[in-house]
Amino acid sequence: MTLTDEDKQIIEKYALQNAVKYGKAPQLAAVMGKVMGECTHLRASAKEVSPLIQEILERVAKETPEQWQARLEALAPELIEDMCTKKEPLKGLKPLEGAECKKVVMRFAPNPNGPPTLGSTRGIVVNSEYVKMYEGKLIIRFDDTDPQTKRPMLEAYDWYLYDCKWLGAKPDQVVIASDRIPLYYKYARQLIEQGNAYVCFCSSEDFKNLKDISEPCPHRDASPQENLMHWDKMLAGEYEAKDAVLRLKTDIKHKDPAIRDYGIFRIVKQPHPRPEIDSKYVVWPLLDFEGAIEDHELGTTHIIRGKDLMDSETRQTYIYKYLGWKYPKTMHWGRVKMHEFGKFSTSTLRRAIEEGEYSGWDDPRLPTLRAMRRRGILPQAIRKFMIEMGVGETDVSISMDTLYAENRKIIDPLASRYFFVWDPVELTIAGAQPRTAKPPKHPTENKGYRSIDVEDKVFVCKDDMEQLQIGSCIRLKDLYNIEITSLSPLQASYIGDEVANLKKDRMKIIHWAPVNGTPVKVLSPDGEFKGIGEKLISTELDNVVQFERFGFCRIDSVGPEIVAYFTHK
Repeated sequence: MTLTDEDKQIIEKYALQNAVKYGKAPQLAAVMGKVMGECTHLRASAKEVSPLIQEILERVAKETPEQWQARLEALAPELIEDMCTKKEPLKGLKPLEGAECKKVVMRFAPNPNGPPTLGSTRGIVVNSEYVKMYEGKLIIRFDDTDPQTKRPMLEAYDWYLYDCKWLGAKPDQVVIASDRIPLYYKYARQLIEQGNAYVCFCSSEDFKNLKDISEPCPHRDASPQENLMHWDKMLAGEYEAKDAVLRLKTDIKHKDPAIRDYGIFRIVKQPHPRPEIDSKYVVWPLLDFEGAIEDHELGTTHIIRGKDLMDSETRQTYIYKYLGWKYPKTMHWGRVKMHEFGKFSTSTLRRAIEEGEYSGWDDPRLPTLRAMRRRGILPQAIRKFMIEMGVGETDVSISMDTLYAENRKIIDPLASRYFFVWDPVELTIAGAQPRTAKPPKHPTENKGYRSIDVEDKVFVCKDDMEQLQIGSCIRLKDLYNIEITSLSPLQASYIGDEVANLKKDRMKIIHWAPVNGTPVKVLSPDGEFKGIGEKLISTELDNVVQFERFGFCRIDSVGPEIVAYFTHK
């Protein structure tokens, strides 16, 4: 079997496309399928062709990614374009304006004063999804230049990176703003030298009064040389907090007072929590300045921010104009309100945890990713939930039930079923012979059966018994039928195994637990539930199971008592 030059070129271009797309040596199966689709004359000789294709693949594999890209651009540039243009945006995400394949750079910029919440998760997921769509670059930038009001937590840096990876949003680059203070000082000095920034000594109240009537600060017209002298004194720690502020010259008559000569650096003498920074700096950039510099330095092409931060673009545009830069494309989205959590902020949650209201950042009542993960909410469900919410300026009010529905689709076929009885009461059954119940582990999936040894007593839920009376006939699920003979003490008689007439007789079906079962505690947003469960639950550590008639739960720890976190119904 001999390949023509044309055949070899077709094989090479698909080998290069596969290598460029996935960043590794081309795979035979993928390339073979493409080749056979185009070279129909080779299909009859597939067995003979396969080793010849493999030879070309091995040659391509020896080259570098840069060589793959260059060769593919020369041989078949349409295939590079094809890799991007054939990717349809997922439901909820519109194409990015002016986006080019492999040139999109987006960032997520959290303040690490606590772990990611469902609110910040939207930024992680949507930015990462856009980057995947355009084969671009995702940057995580920690905006940690406020060591006082929104003081960073040392643990939160790693928490964010862990949660990003868990969500399938591992960043291509990580930047910590507090490591880059000299960079911000450099641009501040440049703006002062240009006459576009000045050191203001007004009190905050005095400056506000001037700003509100569109009058300039009396220090506004100081020369660059004088401002540089004061700037150097600020850096040297010769002024105290609130004595001096570096302001950017904007339009003192701007219709929005918040835009008028806003502050870009202030003095904070409280040490930074990062030990490598500590008291190294006493002058810190404000967020709009730091973010503007970083978006340029990091090559950010597209920014998604809350519509409540529209003023940031207006403020930052002055910096970009003074420094001769082009501002990134910007989209805005509205606020997201989760019915179950209302309005929340990381600072508020942090205070509540410190005051003992919550057990920690993974308390099941909290809207943090740490809590979601511990409850058994899967990252795939969270990604879909956030992506389908989309990017729009309309405020969104949504229930957690939507997220739970996505999660349920994934876990329902995987979760084994078990009996868990909360608020248990003991029920004695006369006439029942000892037996081993064999309930299925799953109602529809072939997961086998679980074994539960039963004598003449079981535990049932107190709520179920309160609705019964003497003479009530019920079925103990996957066990047998009984008739209640006494309510105090709780007793019943065995009346058979028949299941054919359950509906006809309107016999209530309840779950139960063996008296030699295992204590179980379930922690949920609605409180704590204690009871008895099957012993086999202890084999499900870290797995999500379904406690029948109760809900899905993730088994958090096993031992003398099993601890589970409630996932959802």
